[in-house]
Amino acid sequence: MKNLLNKKNLVSLVLLVIIFFVFDYLIKARILTPYYRTVLYWMGIYIILSLGLNIIIGITGQLSLGHAGFMSIGAYSAAVVLASNPTITGLFIGMGVGIVLTMIVSFIVAMPTLRLKGDYLAIATLGVGEIIRIVILNMTITNGASGISNIKMLMSWPLLFGFVVLTIFLTNNFKQSAIGRACIAIKEDEIAAEAMGINTTKYKVMAFMFGAVLASVAGSLFATTYYVVKPETFGVNTSINILIIVVFGGMGSLSGSIISTIFIGFVNMALQPYAEMRLISYALVLIIVMIFRPQGLMGAKEVALNVLPDFKSFFRKKEKSS
Repeated sequence: MKNLLNKKNLVSLVLLVIIFFVFDYLIKARILTPYYRTVLYWMGIYIILSLGLNIIIGITGQLSLGHAGFMSIGAYSAAVVLASNPTITGLFIGMGVGIVLTMIVSFIVAMPTLRLKGDYLAIATLGVGEIIRIVILNMTITNGASGISNIKMLMSWPLLFGFVVLTIFLTNNFKQSAIGRACIAIKEDEIAAEAMGINTTKYKVMAFMFGAVLASVAGSLFATTYYVVKPETFGVNTSINILIIVVFGGMGSLSGSIISTIFIGFVNMALQPYAEMRLISYALVLIIVMIFRPQGLMGAKEVALNVLPDFKSFFRKKEKSS
């Protein structure tokens, strides 16, 4: 109990409460227009997506380009259930269905593909993402190429905030756990990890499934935010956009993914009148980052209270010098 109530956790809790009530007030007072609320919701959904992909790529070192495929499973599961049960209960049922389907599909995919490495793994996961999209495209229940429209809008700030905080909590605990440390060991040197007795296949599959489930959850939230889901929404470009966020923030840094999502969200908002400039801006951002900071904004580090200046020690030094 004492560990839970330490200074760092209390300050984090206070900051979360402040953030929640500030944005809650801005939305209820209509200071944030529907457009800005949509941007806020986009940031939240992509924070969940990028954290999930960072578990696979940044923590475990497995290059996946099929993240949008798992997102589509969650989106369509929620959309189908919401068509007959347009309530918050329906959303959670659809999300649950999406999670179960994603776990099954990701396990089937992970077992053979995660034996591959590097470029071969990237190509395999890219193919898997496209296979999922094509299967959805040819199913009757998903309405084919037309997709599913008029989905009930159930997204709200408390709902989004709850899922984002839960995702941060789960991914951070995963990283700090014995499973997370095993995944980091696999990323650093898979042969050495095997020599130390780590079941590399087991931990890679677990990380892949966890990241895929988070993508599915984000997909369900996406469906109830944007009213419509279509197969083209979950193509290769979406997977690459999520990858850009992870690389920009720093592979292995969860807080880096959060910061880069917020930054790119503001870039998207600023370039909204110039839609054709957005892809160019992504490319320029990546080039600049690769040149000046190839490890990303945060590298593998995390934002913590101890990165702030230690003012007490600063003043002690002043006293000694005087």
